[in-house]
Amino acid sequence: MAIQVGDKIPTATMTTMTADGPGPVVTDEFFAGKKVVFFSVPGAFTPTCSAKHLPGFVTRADEILAKGVDAIACMSVNDVFVMHAWGKDAGVEDKVIMLADGNGDFTKAIDLEMDGRGFGMGIRSKRFAMIVENGVVTTLNIEEPGAFQVSSAEYVLNQL
Repeated sequence: MAIQVGDKIPTATMTTMTADGPGPVVTDEFFAGKKVVFFSVPGAFTPTCSAKHLPGFVTRADEILAKGVDAIACMSVNDVFVMHAWGKDAGVEDKVIMLADGNGDFTKAIDLEMDGRGFGMGIRSKRFAMIVENGVVTTLNIEEPGAFQVSSAEYVLNQL
């Protein structure tokens, strides 16, 4: 069953690019004691993700953080090098933390997998956004296939 409001984020390790190269991000540590806006996209550099989803959070980052949010994170089932390159291309700077779920382990643990094999993408993450407070999901917005509404920065900003 997919993760629900009130559920604790499961323990998993994702990866982010650091000054020293790829580094682990353990969910237990990442979400502990913080309010995080966490969103996921089916793929870096894909049309909706690159034209609307990530740019919306970059543009609205200051407004989101002003609502008491400690961090904004974008995740995709891509490798850390792709996520880093996409973040640089999108100009995220320090506004959005780019997280790679390279093997899809976290995505599988929260049961929000999307079968993109018909598009040559393999198993990916559904498009979603959640607000996580001290490791517990307080808001969860999962998009219907092909949609982009409830996971947008504007929608999430109105929920804060």
